[in-house]
Amino acid sequence: MDQEFNPQLSPPEMLELGIFGGYYFKEDTSEYPSEWFKNAKLSQTGFDASLNYFKVASGQPISIWLEKGWITPEDPLGWFQWYCRYFLGRRLEHVDEYQIKRWKAFGPRHIGGIKNNCESRDIWCRPKQRQALLQWAYDPFI
Repeated sequence: MDQEFNPQLSPPEMLELGIFGGYYFKEDTSEYPSEWFKNAKLSQTGFDASLNYFKVASGQPISIWLEKGWITPEDPLGWFQWYCRYFLGRRLEHVDEYQIKRWKAFGPRHIGGIKNNCESRDIWCRPKQRQALLQWAYDPFI
């Protein structure tokens, strides 16, 4: 396990706060513990930004993820699917290294943008960046 991979939020915490418009798993949650979804904000009908914590759409569509090569065959839904599986104990060295490297690169860039442009404790400043941080297991309430 990478000692520098210290997500600030667990998958169940992220799901409860509201991520990916409630439709990341497209209703197929059978692989994961049912308790993760007790308080999760989920959509039965498709992406719904109002289910996101910050009530905004944030991130790129899966078509961009595919174009950029961010999707691995092991986790066809992307980073959050990988994180859920990693959280549950799956280890695939080459995939883990790749996804952890992406996680490490994502957070500092967006945290810096918020800290440089927002007043302390104004959690509604830069909601898209904060939603993105939440979707990458970083605490968006910096």
